Amino acid sequence: MARPALPRRPPAGGGVNPRPGGRRRAWAELLRVSALLTVPGDALAGAAAAGHAPGRRTALAAGASVCLYEAGMALNDWADRGTDAVERPERPLPSGRIAPGAALAAAGGLTAAGLGLAAAAGRPALTAAGALAGVVWAYDLRLKNTPAGPFAMAAARALDLLLGAVAAAPAPPDARRAARRALPSAALLGTHTLAVTAVSRREERGGSTLRPLAALAATAAVGRAAAGPLTVPRGAGASAAAALAALYGATAARPYTHAALNPSPQLTRRAVGGGIRALIPLQAALAARAGAPGTALPLAALLPLARRLSRKVSPT
Repeated sequence: MARPALPRRPPAGGGVNPRPGGRRRAWAELLRVSALLTVPGDALAGAAAAGHAPGRRTALAAGASVCLYEAGMALNDWADRGTDAVERPERPLPSGRIAPGAALAAAGGLTAAGLGLAAAAGRPALTAAGALAGVVWAYDLRLKNTPAGPFAMAAARALDLLLGAVAAAPAPPDARRAARRALPSAALLGTHTLAVTAVSRREERGGSTLRPLAALAATAAVGRAAAGPLTVPRGAGASAAAALAALYGATAARPYTHAALNPSPQLTRRAVGGGIRALIPLQAALAARAGAPGTALPLAALLPLARRLSRKVSPT
């Protein structure tokens, strides 16, 4: 997705823009709110994969996921503020619209909130959320620009789905069984995330045809697996899974193809945005293949809203 227009010069001294609308816009950009709709589906898909209907603990897990995701967004920009000053000076921190200390404080506060919500969902959920928080902070502060970066991001998404699975278990002894049942879905979600993250590493420079092509191959493999029913051999669940897997493939494949044919920075950013939005139909397909079409279809309905939001605030 194309970069937003450069903002006006910040107030003298580099302070935060005092206009309320400007402040809200800056935080929306920092937290990448257009990508936020891709997060609650992890917990819902995890609960479905574990064989449990969503309930209060699933809602707590989804809230924890949202907080930890947004903590990662704030921490990402804090860690990248020097690089962004050169490559993306329009971002909230280098443009002076948000102070670095405020972004770091937000990351810490959101992490604490996420762990608190997970604790309310039970000890297994807190354990999973603690592991997820550790991966998020390690990725942003250490691993992002290393070969391990995409694998860390993939692990974070897989852990997010497992958080939903163990939170939905009716009792702590059932959590391990729930995690085992959800592992195949977590692996598919992680594979997709690995592909998107690999493409995103050339987001500012472009020039890579191989990465979008590899992401296309990964999308095809994940789509085929997500279309196959996990627990329901026929009926509404299987039909919904196939349709949603096709929607997933279409959402991701088109921008990947454009980026492979013309690996410019603009089309590479669009490919990353498409890959992020494709998480929604993938989560829905995973829920459907686990026999929960009632969870899957409302999830899929979030995709048009995510598209509209991404036109206002970039998800990358």
